[in-house]
Amino acid sequence: MKKNMGSIDKTIRIIIAAVIAGLYYANIITGTFGIVLLVLAGVFVLTSLVSFCPLYTLFGVSTCSTKQ
Repeated sequence: MKKNMGSIDKTIRIIIAAVIAGLYYANIITGTFGIVLLVLAGVFVLTSLVSFCPLYTLFGVSTCSTKQ
């Protein structure tokens, strides 16, 4: 897997995942919608840790900085 995520993208994804988790555990989002958002948050954290997003490859997007 070739890395296709930059550091800003990874940071934003981790912040969004933390906000979703906080809202879920504070019972602001609940039920099926809350579980779906928690799964999405988990995917965000996983893709941030490995610096690879499969959807980016489908659309040809890369947020990595290029070496010159």
